[in-house]
Amino acid sequence: MRILLSCVRLAPVALCIGFALPAAAQTDEIQVYDATIAPTGAFNLTLHNNYTPAGSNTPAFPGGIAPDKSLNGVAEWAYGVLPWFEAGVYFPLYSLARDNSVTYNGFKLRALFVTPDAANREFFYGVNFEFSFNTAHWDQRTYTSEIRPIIGSHVGRFDFIFNPIVDNSWDGFSNLEFVPATRVAMAVTDKYKIALEEYDDFGRVSHFLPSAKQSHQLFGVLDINTRHMAIELGVGAGLTSASDHRVIKLILSRDL
Repeated sequence: MRILLSCVRLAPVALCIGFALPAAAQTDEIQVYDATIAPTGAFNLTLHNNYTPAGSNTPAFPGGIAPDKSLNGVAEWAYGVLPWFEAGVYFPLYSLARDNSVTYNGFKLRALFVTPDAANREFFYGVNFEFSFNTAHWDQRTYTSEIRPIIGSHVGRFDFIFNPIVDNSWDGFSNLEFVPATRVAMAVTDKYKIALEEYDDFGRVSHFLPSAKQSHQLFGVLDINTRHMAIELGVGAGLTSASDHRVIKLILSRDL
């Protein structure tokens, strides 16, 4: 499964590189789900951290956190309930702002349903449900949720994965937001993979934003699978003016 795909996304490393995330709304998790889950009866810890060395200086809403030079992260605790079901909680969710202030941003609950043994299937699928409690500086809405379908295929050394994500702020069907994530990866060896990932925000499903106001980020990603943990390091760049210019992500994951 993901072996720590994101651990405090190394603030020091982040300071040295630089990449892209959405300017409109920050996130604690920059990841494409591949339907892999913890073994039944086992726990998994995944540490997510992302740093924005060059982003928007303006918060998405009054009282929010400005993306520029901020570090966002969360510890994701998961448990393999059944071969096709994993339950999880994200806690604590935190930010380190450019003024060095540290804030607690809330927590999330997760239920992930997948085809068993997805890593060894040619075609796999699943769906993830997340329910969030947000503090006022992280989101204007206290309660939000995510529906993340997972569709993918392993073809030889290549992985093709699509997550057509829909964000729900509980204010009507027309206000659901379409924020898909896509990944194409190639196994270089049993230990290393390289990948391209794209994270998009088209706005409300009832009326997409004008192209100039949409957020699109492209990441180059390196996966390293060691004996003790899985490491995912990504460097991204914003493709539109509405996207943060540079963002770095680091994910560390391990079955406990």
